[in-house]
Amino acid sequence: MNVLLIYPEFPDTFWSFKHALKLAHKKASSPPLGLLTVAAMLPSAWGKRLIDLNVTRLTDKDLIWADAAFISAMMVQRDAAHQVIARCKKAGIRVIAGGPLFTSEYEQFGEVDHFVLNEGELTFPRFLADLALGQAKRVYTTSEFADIHKSPAPLWELADMRRYASMSLQYSRGCPFHCEFCNVTTLFGHRPRIKSTAQVLAELNGLYDQGWRGSVFFVDDNFIGNKKHLKNELLPALIEWQKTRGGFSFYTEASINLADDEELVQMMVDAGFDTVFIGIETPNEASLAESGKCQNQRRNLAGDIKRLQRAGLQVQGGFIVGFDSDTPAIFQKQIDFIQKSGIVTAMVGLLQALPGTRLYDRLKRDNRLLSDSTGNNVSASTNVIPVMGLETLQEGYKIILRTIYSPDNYYRRVKTFLQECRPPKVRAPLSLHYKMAFVHSLYRLGIFGKERLHFWKVMLWTLFHRPKLFPTAVTLAIYGYHFRTICKRYILK
Repeated sequence: MNVLLIYPEFPDTFWSFKHALKLAHKKASSPPLGLLTVAAMLPSAWGKRLIDLNVTRLTDKDLIWADAAFISAMMVQRDAAHQVIARCKKAGIRVIAGGPLFTSEYEQFGEVDHFVLNEGELTFPRFLADLALGQAKRVYTTSEFADIHKSPAPLWELADMRRYASMSLQYSRGCPFHCEFCNVTTLFGHRPRIKSTAQVLAELNGLYDQGWRGSVFFVDDNFIGNKKHLKNELLPALIEWQKTRGGFSFYTEASINLADDEELVQMMVDAGFDTVFIGIETPNEASLAESGKCQNQRRNLAGDIKRLQRAGLQVQGGFIVGFDSDTPAIFQKQIDFIQKSGIVTAMVGLLQALPGTRLYDRLKRDNRLLSDSTGNNVSASTNVIPVMGLETLQEGYKIILRTIYSPDNYYRRVKTFLQECRPPKVRAPLSLHYKMAFVHSLYRLGIFGKERLHFWKVMLWTLFHRPKLFPTAVTLAIYGYHFRTICKRYILK
């Protein structure tokens, strides 16, 4: 059997980094890890092609070659998924779908032949067994959570690594917290489940052997969910791995209580981690309490962020406006907090109610849902009827974005960060694509960009005062170009 593993295209969002990636002649941030893992579960005799529509096209020749298409997607890819499914069905090939989008709303995809939902380690073998007998059912689901010690290493050889800015790896699933707006625990549970150190090293070695040198994203929703294993096993092993092979830098997601463990932070830095995304959400204590964000309450969030950055971890922050406890004063509070903290990559979005969350259930009971969530963070829209009023929320949101991504404020945060951050202890080699991006940034930002004065002031300051952080300064300048482009095209138009 010949199968296509299709990943629908992402729309233009903050997280797509499309405009930044163009300067480096890259197509996407990272390959679809879920599909590459599914590929490793398929019979070895099957023909397999990865069609990531973020980096390539789905051709008629692909459809003629294939007997079936396996499609995975997230909520933000909903429209693109519908288009791909329609094209596959028109070509007369069987469609099998799985992943977060279909697990949440498979009823909306009537053209799909089979749904393999929840965690594939449990449902996919059942589907394959029934398929071999000619008895495949339409829906495979489970309420159990998989033992990810049994997860296979992804088939990296299916991905054209040259087209991606980074690779991905999953160490754990699940999160010990239960924020009202988040669906991670619905999908993966409260108890963090981890891969063995041997599995992680095998996946890294697989990437290394395929010729990858560069950034690797640990996609865990909360990397520090099992601190004991991290400190006693995984991080010491990563530190040694970097000494013998190396050439990688790592980034991940974690909760703010990472800042409480100085030893853990230092070990992460020693292992090659240089960036961590943290859900800050809001400086409003009442909104943190309302949303069940207990790990962020009653602490000096700005101080925690600065402590992490001074240790060598760039903090990327997620922020939300539109909680019931928010008043119009929240917009300036968010701006002040973001500027003070020195979080350069500040992802601010309107509150969205995702299916399967406590927030969704509560607002549905109160008749405060407008529609299904789009999962898209590049519009001033929400599926929630906000307490403060929709127009007030939308206008305040635009004020935040207009302010924090203005060249003056953005480059001010870049300099604040560069003044405080310790240079990375482990650095991936500067690739040809990075050098090309730097040259293009000089042209796009330093010569013709409206921000050219701010650009040169920060670049020259960095060269003279923090030269080891110059590659980081260039990267952040390019990110700023992407963020301003997104805001201008989709939100502040």
